[in-house]
Amino acid sequence: MKKIWMTVGLVLLVAAGYSYLKYNKQEKELLANQHLENEVDLEDEVIEEIEEILYGITINDLEITEGLIGKNQTLSTILSPFNVPYQIIDEVAKKSKDIFDVRKLAFNKKYTILTPKDSSQAQFFIYEPNPAEFVVFRLDTVDIYKEAKPMELRRREVAGTITRSLYVNMVEQGVTPDLIDQFADLYGWTVDFQRVHKGDKFKVVYNEKVVDDHVVGVEDIEVAYFEHLGTPYHAIPFEQNGEIAYFDQEGNSLKKAFLRDPLKYTRISSRYNLKRFHPVQKRYKPHLGTDYAAPTGTEIRSVGDGTVVESKFTSANGNYVKVKHNGTYTTQYLHMSKRAVAAGTRVKQGQVIGYVGSTGLATGPHLCFRFWKNGKQEDWLREKIPPSAPIAKDNRMAYERLLMEKLDQLASIPYVGEEQPLLTSVE
Repeated sequence: MKKIWMTVGLVLLVAAGYSYLKYNKQEKELLANQHLENEVDLEDEVIEEIEEILYGITINDLEITEGLIGKNQTLSTILSPFNVPYQIIDEVAKKSKDIFDVRKLAFNKKYTILTPKDSSQAQFFIYEPNPAEFVVFRLDTVDIYKEAKPMELRRREVAGTITRSLYVNMVEQGVTPDLIDQFADLYGWTVDFQRVHKGDKFKVVYNEKVVDDHVVGVEDIEVAYFEHLGTPYHAIPFEQNGEIAYFDQEGNSLKKAFLRDPLKYTRISSRYNLKRFHPVQKRYKPHLGTDYAAPTGTEIRSVGDGTVVESKFTSANGNYVKVKHNGTYTTQYLHMSKRAVAAGTRVKQGQVIGYVGSTGLATGPHLCFRFWKNGKQEDWLREKIPPSAPIAKDNRMAYERLLMEKLDQLASIPYVGEEQPLLTSVE
């Protein structure tokens, strides 16, 4: 009996040892397989990491040639040295018109040519019409498309004190002209920026559009503040009746039926004057308009919605446009280098209707702006234009909450000299 039990024990011990060895072997095989899978994954990751992408194109097997458009260069003169047949260049030019007209290749703009390493004929031509976009011309399949570069929104909080002018002091802090134009339009009927004083102060919060670490544009102002001769003027954005408009601390609208100026932030060179000495005719005669000094080609904007009733040339006015806004108001824009609208066109406030020039009786490039009220020419700078509706009673509580939030935000922004303007990314 004792031998039987010893035999059974020995069999069980051998079986247990065999099971352990089998399990251990399976475990080692499993670990080995996992290790191999990890190595395969790592190899895939390595391959992905070294894949080079440019303009959304894999360029590992492509040669890169970069350049700038030269004077009078065309698509043909650029691509011919890269052995692209004229027939393909012609086909690309015809097919691309709805996406980008190749006749508009601009001097000093960047282009890139991609050529396969095993070929002498270019496969891609990429053109950058502006810092935010690029156009891809695939030459082998004659495929053309436009893409936007990745853009980052970057919030800026800027505050300063006027020592020279609003424009100069804002530019010194890196504020773009586009943002200065928005700021000036915002306060156009509240503050006369032609007469700001040293010691006046400003604060503004806005978002910059950044591509490749270069500012390519700005978004609407989030909140603004201007202090003129000790009097504070706030600009708080609030949505009412489906439209975002700006209101002051009391809830009154800053928006008027007309923009304050037909040009973006500029300088008034001559005001409405009934006894002005005419620089060309050399005699005293009434000057019934307001002159804005600006370089030739500067955009001229319609100050309000309306219909173009005249768009023509005369020997005295040069190229000019006249806009009827309603039964009360009409405006006229003189001495244009070029008109951008025809008679009968319906225009919106801020729409470009022409460009500054010196046609007609003009000694140099400027805009003479004229303003009619009930058929009589009036002094535009003295006219009191009624504002849009204030904050409605039903929106008053919501506006008060937003106002307190924005006032706290403005109070936290230091003026230059106390601390540098804040610069943060917008998630």
